[in-house]
Amino acid sequence: MARIPLAMRDSVPEKQRAVFDALVQQRGNVPNAGPLAIMIHVPELMQRGEDFRAYLRGDDSCLPLKIRELAMILTARELDCQFIWNAHAALARQAGVRDAIVDHLRDKKEVTGLTPDEAAVVNYGRDFFRTHRVSQATFDAALAQFGVRGLIELTNLMGYYALLAFNVNAFGVELPVEIGEAPLPV
Repeated sequence: MARIPLAMRDSVPEKQRAVFDALVQQRGNVPNAGPLAIMIHVPELMQRGEDFRAYLRGDDSCLPLKIRELAMILTARELDCQFIWNAHAALARQAGVRDAIVDHLRDKKEVTGLTPDEAAVVNYGRDFFRTHRVSQATFDAALAQFGVRGLIELTNLMGYYALLAFNVNAFGVELPVEIGEAPLPV
């Protein structure tokens, strides 16, 4: 169980109830799992995050789905976020991320045989999450793969999923009963 109760209409700020109502109507229910179950306590915050997510995960992004899913699971692994890992590892596989890459990321093993675009994502994310910086060589390799727009989108995608992981991990959101992937060894 998460560290806070599920949001209810009466528990959100009165000035944000119209946004709460719109989110609930749009989704069909009050989110009861994952980062959105936390963020809906501040509906305006959740709505703005949802707009951001829709751009990063939608057709407007210049990054291929496989690259986006790889970035999401890399972020989940680097931040030991079981919930996001469980939600996206299978999607990454479906998007074309090879099983060996997913499995090696999960187990924190060396990932070999990466294509240049896969290597750019893995190296860029690991560099940042582990050192809080990106070396010039890693930056240059990612820029060469994705261009300015793509690298900005990649950076913000990882940042958004880091925000989600922070919410999940800080508020103690548990995995669903039914999980589709082996949990992260943490």
